[in-house]
Amino acid sequence: MAAPAVASLLLDRSLPRGTVVRLAPGVRGWANASALIGGSPWRVSRVSGRARTVVVNLLANGRTGVEASDRQTLAIFRILVDRGLAIVARTPEESLGAASVVIPAMDRADSLDRTLTSVFGAGSVTVVDDGSLDPASVVAAAARHGATLVVHAVNRGPAAARNTGIAASQGEFIAFLDSDCIAPPGWPDSMLHHFVDPSVAAVAPRVRANPAGHSVIDRYETTRSSLDMGVFPELVRPGSRLGFLPTAALILRRSALGAGFDENLRLGEDVDLIWRLTDAGWHVLYDPSVIVTHSTRARPRAWLTRRFEYGTSAAALSRRHPDKLTPARLSFWNVAALGLLAVGRPLLGGLATASAAGALSRQLRVLDNPELLAARIVGQNLVADAAGIGHLLRREWWPIGAAAFAMSPRSRIARTATACMLAPIAWAYATHRPPLDPARYLALRLVDDAAYGTGVLIACLRARRIAPLTPTIRMPN
Repeated sequence: MAAPAVASLLLDRSLPRGTVVRLAPGVRGWANASALIGGSPWRVSRVSGRARTVVVNLLANGRTGVEASDRQTLAIFRILVDRGLAIVARTPEESLGAASVVIPAMDRADSLDRTLTSVFGAGSVTVVDDGSLDPASVVAAAARHGATLVVHAVNRGPAAARNTGIAASQGEFIAFLDSDCIAPPGWPDSMLHHFVDPSVAAVAPRVRANPAGHSVIDRYETTRSSLDMGVFPELVRPGSRLGFLPTAALILRRSALGAGFDENLRLGEDVDLIWRLTDAGWHVLYDPSVIVTHSTRARPRAWLTRRFEYGTSAAALSRRHPDKLTPARLSFWNVAALGLLAVGRPLLGGLATASAAGALSRQLRVLDNPELLAARIVGQNLVADAAGIGHLLRREWWPIGAAAFAMSPRSRIARTATACMLAPIAWAYATHRPPLDPARYLALRLVDDAAYGTGVLIACLRARRIAPLTPTIRMPN
């Protein structure tokens, strides 16, 4: 099921002349542009020579970006984009044709009808009926919109439905759209410009919830949908802030697909494909400037069941990608510092943090002010690792997290664990201002995480695999 090796497909990975690039969100310059901080995955990148001039221009131009004027600049852009330090803001006008739209469906004909209406005027549209109980309604919806219909006599799962759609469609670009989604006008062709970069295999828009009502779950989903990957454009890679994308709305380059989706996976087939593409050297992009909406599951049982089901994909994905699926990636120094703080040894915890900063400053000694940069990085990582521990205790280790919450009035360690769990939720509430009161938002976040974590636990128990439950600890160099 491996995707084709990128070397055999991308003989020329050069960005075209006239490409405009800007620094990725969150990337910062350091010491007069002698280093860049950020990227996918996050790192400190030293900058020198002509590249430093280019980076200075990028820092000065902000969101406007810089247009490549020569081959050397294009080569520097290529490196910056490959590391996730920069994103392509604009490409030369180039006709790439139209994308074929594939819509897997099973019943829900009314929803399918709305989805088909939203892609009216797009290229060819194929509906794959994956074993509907009421196939006549799906036939009628496809016929009303002039879509090609391919039928599975029995339900074979989303991976098989998408592979059938790939085989039935034409052209180099295939846009998958779930039958509960509504695309904006002009989609998917409005996103094809990303494929002017020959390294790009897949591009996804932002997928936001389109609640049918005003229930508590509807309002929660407007800010915490599991399909919503956020507001920042990203180069998607395992180990980065954004490690995967859903296929609810996803455009793919046919020549990158290889064997397509793994039909042995009923869940997680989208994550598996994304990881195979990145393993093969392809780029996968997230562009939130385009927004697709999807229907919410507002009934508590259906909502919780779906979260649980997502979690059950962990064991199978871990078997296929053993180095990628970990519930937390933590620094030894940060774990030591937080542990010492939890047992009432803040001075020793501070010493552990200072030791980490000292070791890092020695690695950064070629840069100006390495001590200040090291302190900043260690501080950010300490906060991130505390949040990662809280995330672990709310999801995969939620029974331990629940016990810590119950014991927090009489245990310093439990209070520290509880703070790690609750502080990120408080920050998210203050930042996003969801249309819910804090108590109900907190309750739904905890239930949401626990439902997913229960799926992971059950799947690992059935598969007798511990890897999806085991955090990775980065030891000192």
